[in-house]
Amino acid sequence: MTSTFHNEINLGNINYRLAATVESEDSLVLDLLGTTESGEVVADGRFRLPVEGGSTIGKLLTRVLSAHTRMQVRPVRYANATRPWTQDLDAELRQAWLQPGIRDAVGRINDLAQHMQRSPSAIRARLPKVGCDPDVATRELSKTAAALLRVKPTRASEDD
Repeated sequence: MTSTFHNEINLGNINYRLAATVESEDSLVLDLLGTTESGEVVADGRFRLPVEGGSTIGKLLTRVLSAHTRMQVRPVRYANATRPWTQDLDAELRQAWLQPGIRDAVGRINDLAQHMQRSPSAIRARLPKVGCDPDVATRELSKTAAALLRVKPTRASEDD
């Protein structure tokens, strides 16, 4: 007796359809079809395998495709991510943060991250160390806040 299970999913503008058909007690056939909204075929394939191997092969495909996806999706790299902070960079960060402007803290952090080629997290983490309040653009870090954050400001802010 032949039985078929169908499933489909949309990923972006591609519709994937998978059909698993048991043709006999021993044979399972998987048919995959991926089409765009305009009907263009972008994925097409057929597997024939023993019925008892279906679950194991499914796990194998999951591992392989997950690993492939992880290799393709690279985290954003920042040119200066691994470079140490210098006195000059600290002074530049502090000056840019304390300069009057219309950007809120998040916007200013993002701008500085792009300019300094570091992650927004790195900029936010460095601000208290140069004596700046990372939650309020243009504001210095108070002594109380520095104590709460357990931060000892660097030379750039000690000179003020």
